[in-house]
Amino acid sequence: MLLHNRAVFALGLRMCSTHVRRGTLMDTTRLSSDMSEFREILSKARHIAIITGAGVSAESGVPTFRGENEKWRKWQSQDLATPEAFSRTPSRVWEFYHYRRELALNKKPNAAHLAIAECEARLRKQGRAVVVITQCVDDLHRKAGSKHVLKVHGSLMETRCVSCGHVTVNKRSPICAALKDKGAPGPDVADAQIPVDKLPRCDQSDCHGLLRPNVVFFGETLDSHVLTKVEKEMETCDLCLVVGTSSIVYPAAMFGPQIASRGVPVAEFNTNTTPKTEYFTHHFQGPCGTTLPLALAPHESEVI
Repeated sequence: MLLHNRAVFALGLRMCSTHVRRGTLMDTTRLSSDMSEFREILSKARHIAIITGAGVSAESGVPTFRGENEKWRKWQSQDLATPEAFSRTPSRVWEFYHYRRELALNKKPNAAHLAIAECEARLRKQGRAVVVITQCVDDLHRKAGSKHVLKVHGSLMETRCVSCGHVTVNKRSPICAALKDKGAPGPDVADAQIPVDKLPRCDQSDCHGLLRPNVVFFGETLDSHVLTKVEKEMETCDLCLVVGTSSIVYPAAMFGPQIASRGVPVAEFNTNTTPKTEYFTHHFQGPCGTTLPLALAPHESEVI
Protein backbone atom coordinates (compact mmCIF):
# COMPACT_ATOMS: atom_id res chain seq x y z
CA MET A 1 0.00 0.00 0.00
CA LEU A 2 1.05 3.60 -0.55
CA LEU A 3 1.62 4.46 3.10
CA HIS A 4 3.56 1.28 3.78
CA ASN A 5 5.81 1.90 0.78
CA ARG A 6 6.42 5.50 1.85
CA ALA A 7 7.11 4.42 5.43
CA VAL A 8 10.12 2.34 4.41
CA PHE A 9 12.13 5.49 3.84
CA ALA A 10 9.95 8.09 5.47
CA LEU A 11 11.93 8.72 8.62
CA GLY A 12 15.09 9.38 6.65
CA LEU A 13 13.26 12.36 5.18
CA ARG A 14 11.79 13.69 8.40
CA MET A 15 12.34 17.38 9.05
CA CYS A 16 14.61 17.83 6.04
CA SER A 17 12.35 17.03 3.10
CA THR A 18 10.66 19.69 1.00
CA HIS A 19 9.44 17.27 -1.67
CA VAL A 20 5.93 18.03 -2.90
CA ARG A 21 4.03 15.17 -4.47
CA ARG A 22 2.35 16.29 -7.67
CA GLY A 23 -1.25 15.44 -8.28
CA THR A 24 -4.51 17.30 -8.53
CA LEU A 25 -3.99 20.79 -7.12
CA MET A 26 -6.68 23.11 -5.92
CA ASP A 27 -7.12 26.42 -7.72
CA THR A 28 -5.42 28.67 -5.16
CA THR A 29 -7.66 31.56 -6.16
CA ARG A 30 -10.55 29.44 -4.83
CA LEU A 31 -8.81 28.59 -1.53
CA SER A 32 -11.36 29.64 1.07
CA SER A 33 -10.95 31.22 4.49
CA ASP A 34 -14.70 31.49 4.96
CA MET A 35 -15.36 30.10 8.45
CA SER A 36 -19.13 29.97 7.96
CA GLU A 37 -18.67 27.90 4.81
CA PHE A 38 -16.32 25.50 6.60
CA ARG A 39 -18.69 25.12 9.55
CA GLU A 40 -21.52 24.27 7.18
CA ILE A 41 -19.37 21.47 5.73
CA LEU A 42 -18.46 20.32 9.25
CA SER A 43 -22.13 20.18 10.24
CA LYS A 44 -22.79 17.59 7.52
CA ALA A 45 -19.62 15.49 8.00
CA ARG A 46 -19.98 12.06 9.58
CA HIS A 47 -16.38 10.91 9.79
CA ILE A 48 -13.77 13.59 10.48
CA ALA A 49 -10.00 13.05 10.46
CA ILE A 50 -7.88 15.65 12.26
CA ILE A 51 -4.16 15.50 11.45
CA THR A 52 -2.02 17.36 14.00
CA GLY A 53 1.62 18.35 14.16
CA ALA A 54 4.14 20.06 16.41
CA GLY A 55 2.54 23.49 15.97
CA VAL A 56 -0.38 22.41 18.17
CA SER A 57 1.94 21.41 21.02
CA ALA A 58 4.09 24.50 20.55
CA GLU A 59 1.14 26.58 21.73
CA SER A 60 1.35 24.64 25.02
CA GLY A 61 5.03 25.51 25.33
CA VAL A 62 6.43 22.23 24.01
CA PRO A 63 9.56 22.98 21.90
CA THR A 64 9.38 21.88 18.28
CA PHE A 65 13.13 21.04 18.22
CA ARG A 66 13.51 23.04 15.03
CA GLY A 67 15.08 26.41 14.38
CA GLU A 68 16.31 27.97 17.61
CA ASN A 69 15.24 24.85 19.53
CA GLU A 70 16.94 22.42 17.16
CA LYS A 71 19.91 21.78 19.44
CA TRP A 72 20.10 20.02 22.79
CA ARG A 73 23.43 20.86 24.37
CA LYS A 74 25.77 20.83 21.37
CA TRP A 75 23.96 18.16 19.37
CA GLN A 76 21.25 18.42 16.73
CA SER A 77 18.10 16.69 17.94
CA GLN A 78 17.95 14.53 14.80
CA ASP A 79 21.46 13.24 15.56
CA LEU A 80 20.33 12.02 18.99
CA ALA A 81 17.04 10.46 17.93
CA THR A 82 18.54 7.58 15.95
CA PRO A 83 19.04 3.85 16.62
CA GLU A 84 22.77 4.33 16.12
CA ALA A 85 22.99 7.10 18.73
CA PHE A 86 21.02 5.03 21.23
CA SER A 87 23.30 2.04 20.63
CA ARG A 88 26.49 4.12 21.00
CA THR A 89 25.51 6.46 23.83
CA PRO A 90 22.28 5.29 25.52
CA SER A 91 22.95 7.51 28.54
CA ARG A 92 23.11 10.68 26.44
CA VAL A 93 20.02 9.76 24.42
CA TRP A 94 18.09 8.92 27.59
CA GLU A 95 19.09 12.30 29.09
CA PHE A 96 17.71 14.00 25.97
CA TYR A 97 14.44 12.09 26.13
CA HIS A 98 14.18 12.48 29.91
CA TYR A 99 14.38 16.25 29.34
CA ARG A 100 11.62 16.02 26.71
CA ARG A 101 9.46 13.76 28.91
CA GLU A 102 9.70 16.07 31.90
CA LEU A 103 8.80 19.06 29.71
CA ALA A 104 5.75 17.28 28.31
CA LEU A 105 4.62 15.97 31.70
CA ASN A 106 4.53 19.54 33.01
CA LYS A 107 2.62 21.04 30.07
CA LYS A 108 -1.14 21.38 29.80
CA PRO A 109 -3.38 20.99 26.75
CA ASN A 110 -4.21 24.30 25.10
CA ALA A 111 -7.44 25.54 23.57
CA ALA A 112 -6.82 23.63 20.32
CA HIS A 113 -6.37 20.28 22.11
CA LEU A 114 -9.47 20.93 24.21
CA ALA A 115 -11.57 21.96 21.19
CA ILE A 116 -10.68 18.73 19.39
CA ALA A 117 -11.49 16.58 22.43
CA GLU A 118 -14.79 18.38 23.06
CA CYS A 119 -15.78 18.04 19.41
CA GLU A 120 -15.05 14.30 19.45
CA ALA A 121 -17.13 13.77 22.60
CA ARG A 122 -20.02 15.88 21.30
CA LEU A 123 -20.18 14.29 17.86
CA ARG A 124 -19.90 10.79 19.30
CA LYS A 125 -23.27 11.36 20.98
CA GLN A 126 -24.67 12.17 17.53
CA GLY A 127 -23.35 8.96 15.99
CA ARG A 128 -20.53 10.81 14.23
CA ALA A 129 -16.81 10.07 14.47
CA VAL A 130 -13.64 12.12 15.01
CA VAL A 131 -10.18 10.57 14.84
CA VAL A 132 -6.94 12.37 15.68
CA ILE A 133 -3.93 11.33 13.59
CA THR A 134 -1.00 12.97 15.33
CA GLN A 135 2.71 13.36 14.74
CA CYS A 136 3.08 14.67 18.30
CA VAL A 137 4.65 12.39 20.93
CA ASP A 138 3.77 14.44 24.05
CA ASP A 139 0.41 12.78 24.90
CA LEU A 140 -1.37 16.14 25.21
CA HIS A 141 -4.30 14.96 23.06
CA ARG A 142 -4.97 12.16 25.53
CA LYS A 143 -4.54 14.56 28.44
CA ALA A 144 -7.14 16.85 26.85
CA GLY A 145 -9.63 13.98 26.69
CA SER A 146 -9.37 12.72 23.10
CA LYS A 147 -10.18 9.00 22.94
CA HIS A 148 -9.54 8.02 19.32
CA VAL A 149 -5.88 8.95 18.77
CA LEU A 150 -3.49 7.35 16.27
CA LYS A 151 0.11 8.20 17.23
CA VAL A 152 2.14 8.04 14.03
CA HIS A 153 5.50 8.72 15.72
CA GLY A 154 4.86 6.95 19.03
CA SER A 155 4.73 8.41 22.53
CA LEU A 156 7.21 9.81 25.04
CA MET A 157 5.00 8.32 27.74
CA GLU A 158 5.61 4.77 26.59
CA THR A 159 8.73 2.61 26.75
CA ARG A 160 9.79 -0.42 24.74
CA CYS A 161 12.23 -3.09 25.85
CA VAL A 162 15.07 -3.64 23.38
CA SER A 163 15.32 -7.27 24.52
CA CYS A 164 11.77 -8.63 24.80
CA GLY A 165 9.91 -5.88 22.91
CA HIS A 166 7.37 -5.26 25.68
CA VAL A 167 5.67 -1.85 25.36
CA THR A 168 4.09 -0.16 28.36
CA VAL A 169 2.76 3.23 29.40
CA ASN A 170 5.33 4.87 31.66
CA LYS A 171 4.69 8.29 33.18
CA ARG A 172 7.06 7.98 36.13
CA SER A 173 8.95 11.16 36.99
CA PRO A 174 11.85 10.66 36.98
CA ILE A 175 11.66 7.53 34.90
CA CYS A 176 14.55 6.07 36.95
CA ALA A 177 16.58 7.28 39.92
CA ALA A 178 19.77 7.81 37.91
CA LEU A 179 18.04 10.32 35.62
CA LYS A 180 16.70 12.51 38.41
CA ASP A 181 17.67 16.16 37.73
CA LYS A 182 19.52 15.09 34.57
CA GLY A 183 19.00 16.23 30.97
CA ALA A 184 19.60 19.98 31.30
CA PRO A 185 19.90 21.32 27.72
CA GLY A 186 22.57 24.02 28.15
CA PRO A 187 25.52 23.90 25.70
CA ASP A 188 28.07 23.64 28.52
CA VAL A 189 26.33 20.85 30.44
CA ALA A 190 28.43 17.67 30.56
CA ASP A 191 26.98 14.24 29.87
CA ALA A 192 26.00 12.35 33.02
CA GLN A 193 27.48 9.13 31.57
CA ILE A 194 25.07 6.93 33.49
CA PRO A 195 26.03 3.23 33.48
CA VAL A 196 23.75 1.19 31.23
CA ASP A 197 22.55 -0.98 34.12
CA LYS A 198 21.28 2.17 35.88
CA LEU A 199 19.21 3.36 32.91
CA PRO A 200 15.50 2.43 32.66
CA ARG A 201 15.10 -1.36 32.68
CA CYS A 202 12.32 -3.76 31.76
CA ASP A 203 10.25 -5.03 34.69
CA GLN A 204 8.99 -8.14 32.90
CA SER A 205 9.92 -11.32 34.73
CA ASP A 206 13.29 -12.79 33.73
CA CYS A 207 14.05 -9.91 31.33
CA HIS A 208 15.50 -6.72 32.87
CA GLY A 209 16.47 -5.53 29.39
CA LEU A 210 17.28 -1.93 28.53
CA LEU A 211 14.26 0.25 27.82
CA ARG A 212 14.07 2.88 25.10
CA PRO A 213 11.45 5.55 24.45
CA ASN A 214 8.64 4.08 22.34
CA VAL A 215 9.04 6.71 19.64
CA VAL A 216 10.06 6.36 16.02
CA PHE A 217 13.72 7.30 15.68
CA PHE A 218 15.01 8.87 12.48
CA GLY A 219 15.82 6.10 10.02
CA GLU A 220 13.24 3.70 11.45
CA THR A 221 10.06 2.62 9.71
CA LEU A 222 6.68 3.58 11.09
CA ASP A 223 4.54 1.04 12.93
CA SER A 224 2.70 -0.93 10.23
CA HIS A 225 -0.29 -1.53 12.51
CA VAL A 226 -0.72 2.20 13.09
CA LEU A 227 -0.31 2.91 9.36
CA THR A 228 -2.99 0.36 8.50
CA LYS A 229 -5.42 2.17 10.82
CA VAL A 230 -4.40 5.56 9.39
CA GLU A 231 -4.97 4.33 5.85
CA LYS A 232 -8.46 3.10 6.76
CA GLU A 233 -9.33 6.50 8.25
CA MET A 234 -8.01 8.28 5.16
CA GLU A 235 -10.17 6.10 2.91
CA THR A 236 -13.38 6.63 4.88
CA CYS A 237 -13.30 10.21 6.21
CA ASP A 238 -15.56 12.80 4.59
CA LEU A 239 -13.77 15.83 6.07
CA CYS A 240 -10.15 16.41 7.05
CA LEU A 241 -8.45 19.09 9.13
CA VAL A 242 -4.66 19.55 8.95
CA VAL A 243 -3.67 21.39 12.10
CA GLY A 244 -0.33 22.88 13.16
CA THR A 245 1.85 20.81 10.84
CA SER A 246 4.58 22.06 8.54
CA SER A 247 3.66 19.38 5.97
CA ILE A 248 7.30 18.53 5.29
CA VAL A 249 7.59 15.40 7.46
CA TYR A 250 6.86 12.21 5.52
CA PRO A 251 4.74 10.19 5.23
CA ALA A 252 2.40 12.36 7.31
CA ALA A 253 2.87 15.26 4.87
CA MET A 254 1.01 13.18 2.28
CA PHE A 255 -2.03 12.36 4.42
CA GLY A 256 -3.92 15.60 3.70
CA PRO A 257 -3.17 15.72 -0.06
CA GLN A 258 -4.09 12.04 -0.46
CA ILE A 259 -7.45 12.65 1.22
CA ALA A 260 -7.98 15.76 -0.95
CA SER A 261 -7.33 13.67 -4.07
CA ARG A 262 -10.60 11.81 -3.32
CA GLY A 263 -12.49 15.10 -3.56
CA VAL A 264 -12.88 15.35 0.22
CA PRO A 265 -12.77 18.89 1.72
CA VAL A 266 -9.49 19.48 3.57
CA ALA A 267 -8.99 22.54 5.79
CA GLU A 268 -5.57 23.67 6.94
CA PHE A 269 -5.12 25.52 10.26
CA ASN A 270 -1.66 27.02 10.64
CA THR A 271 0.21 30.21 11.43
CA ASN A 272 1.55 30.18 7.86
CA THR A 273 0.91 28.55 4.52
CA THR A 274 2.81 25.30 3.88
CA PRO A 275 4.10 23.38 0.86
CA LYS A 276 0.77 21.52 0.79
CA THR A 277 -1.64 24.48 1.18
CA GLU A 278 -2.33 24.46 -2.57
CA TYR A 279 -3.91 21.00 -2.31
CA PHE A 280 -6.58 22.04 0.18
CA THR A 281 -10.01 23.64 -0.01
CA HIS A 282 -9.68 25.89 3.05
CA HIS A 283 -6.89 27.64 4.92
CA PHE A 284 -7.27 29.43 8.25
CA GLN A 285 -4.21 31.41 9.28
CA GLY A 286 -3.42 32.15 12.89
CA PRO A 287 -2.73 30.35 16.19
CA CYS A 288 -4.58 27.03 16.29
CA GLY A 289 -5.75 27.81 19.81
CA THR A 290 -7.64 30.78 18.36
CA THR A 291 -8.96 29.45 15.05
CA LEU A 292 -9.83 25.85 15.97
CA PRO A 293 -12.27 26.51 18.86
CA LEU A 294 -14.26 28.76 16.51
CA ALA A 295 -14.22 26.15 13.76
CA LEU A 296 -15.24 23.20 15.95
CA ALA A 297 -17.84 24.90 18.18
CA PRO A 298 -21.37 23.43 18.06
CA HIS A 299 -23.18 24.30 14.85
CA GLU A 300 -26.67 25.79 15.05
CA SER A 301 -28.06 22.72 13.26
CA GLU A 302 -26.74 20.26 15.87
CA VAL A 303 -29.13 18.54 18.22
CA ILE A 304 -27.30 18.55 21.56
